[in-house]
Amino acid sequence: MKWLFAGIVGLHGLIHLMGFAKAFGYASLPQLVQPISRVMGLVWLAAAVMTLGASAAFLAWPRSWWWVGAASVALSQIVIFSSWSDAKFGSLANLGLAVGAALAFSTYGPGSFHAEFDREAAKAVARGASAPVLSEADLASLPDPVRRYIRLSGAVGQPRVRNFHATFTGRIRGGPKAAWMAFTGEQYNFYGPAERLFILDAATFGVPVVAFHRFQGASATMRVKVASVLPMVNASGPEMLRAETVTLFNDLCVFAPGALLDPAIQWREGDATHATGRYSREGIEVEARLTFDEQGRLVDFLSDDRLAGSPDGKTFTRMRWSTPLRNHRTFGTVTVSASGAGRWHPPGEEAYNYIELELKDIRYNVSAPRS
Repeated sequence: MKWLFAGIVGLHGLIHLMGFAKAFGYASLPQLVQPISRVMGLVWLAAAVMTLGASAAFLAWPRSWWWVGAASVALSQIVIFSSWSDAKFGSLANLGLAVGAALAFSTYGPGSFHAEFDREAAKAVARGASAPVLSEADLASLPDPVRRYIRLSGAVGQPRVRNFHATFTGRIRGGPKAAWMAFTGEQYNFYGPAERLFILDAATFGVPVVAFHRFQGASATMRVKVASVLPMVNASGPEMLRAETVTLFNDLCVFAPGALLDPAIQWREGDATHATGRYSREGIEVEARLTFDEQGRLVDFLSDDRLAGSPDGKTFTRMRWSTPLRNHRTFGTVTVSASGAGRWHPPGEEAYNYIELELKDIRYNVSAPRS
């Protein structure tokens, strides 16, 4: 779809060259009846260049192309008005370009979720923190399967995890019979103090949907907007705080094995392939049972302390939640699961995945936000 849009915008830009060609006599173009002066011909040329630039910027800089698109619409419409009887149908292309630029502005502009995400990430990264190296001796108090998992991940001998930045692709749905929506996601987690920022871009029936999870201090919110303008979900409160605490603990286990010595976690001995952890934060305690395979890789995380939100985010129901994991890969020096799912286990019903994701990249102890 993005290539189709860029192609239509590019073609619209090339058509502007007709006005320049007529003004300077490079082509007769009898279909253009109205005369075009050389001065206006240069304006047609400028509109062509600007509109072609908008097409290229849409592909190269999707977060900031909107201002180029808005400028090209304005310049293009000026020349169309100057030759209205010949060029009026170009206004339809400008309308499409204007809608695209407006959506990009609402999605990535200064008042958007993405801008808020970037600002909060920049502030948290700027706080910085020293990261002492994780040693084998540090693992002595942990249950055996947790020790094996940390060793296998490659975290021993590396700086302890103070933060990470990850990007994802995947799909999500609102229930077991709902249609799947493809999404891309970006996430920052911080430890000391623990924070989580997660943003997701999806689309339903071609309309973009943006969801932003923000978990800082004693505040946890989940906000969703359609077309980055119309509020769809605005969830907060103690239930949301508990739900996000479980998610934060899950992130720590799945993506940051080098941080599993966090004093906020109290471990209980299990058997060779299981361990139970109790995680405390801001007066909330949650528990999860971790399952490891024979090689020592984490393959599941199960908790009865998470809450499932209603579609509007106003009510929550405690429900068993798990995250089956597979496809462990090495990112830099650390090996973690690259494929996983979020799964609800409704009482008396068949469990179902509501989200499935692929980890595309993860970086640890970042010193600056992603560019």
